[in-house]
Amino acid sequence: MIAALLLAAAATPAAKAPAMSAVDAEIAFARDAKRIGQWSAFRKWVDNDAVMFTPQAVWAKTFLKPLKDPPQAISWRPLHSFVSCDGRTAVNTGPWYRQDGARGGYFTTVWQRTPRGWRWVYDGGGPASGTVRAARPRIHRASCRPAAPGAPVSAPPPLTSAEARTTPEDNGRGQSADKTLGWEWKVEKDGSRKLRVYQWKGGMYAQVLYNDVPAPPSK
Repeated sequence: MIAALLLAAAATPAAKAPAMSAVDAEIAFARDAKRIGQWSAFRKWVDNDAVMFTPQAVWAKTFLKPLKDPPQAISWRPLHSFVSCDGRTAVNTGPWYRQDGARGGYFTTVWQRTPRGWRWVYDGGGPASGTVRAARPRIHRASCRPAAPGAPVSAPPPLTSAEARTTPEDNGRGQSADKTLGWEWKVEKDGSRKLRVYQWKGGMYAQVLYNDVPAPPSK
């Protein structure tokens, strides 16, 4: 009888664990910062072509390579996650906190699911504004509904003239493989930066996130 039960158990396929989401990856990333060190965690989760800002754009892997972990890491948590229809690309945003627990500002991370798992390709953020309420992360998924047959697919909303002013060489953009989530960033000569994220809504694109990061204080 016991042998029969063991054979039956072996023949029953194990239940699949739910796939890790970009929110799960963000939480694991923040947890690793405390566990293995702040910059070690950044290096662990970074994609080969990721960018950071110092305040001008830099290749993240090059910038991170020589950095030594501080004695204590910052902390952060996602409040909103904008996800492509296919679930393989996401933009997370939420507050981050200094080592003493004081609020430092907000972060924005663009994630892509690669053969090696989730990896971030954009890390940015800005100064604190507004009130942060304790809440579970909200997931905002793009529509999977295509445009109506014969209807033109509207382009993403254009940047305004004020948003588009930048040095032409210091900008970038990307989109999910299914084209339902996209982002673009631009850096001014003074170090101020703008990021916008747009998402497919089933008939048009809508801007769902806009970061307007001021220039750093002059030294």
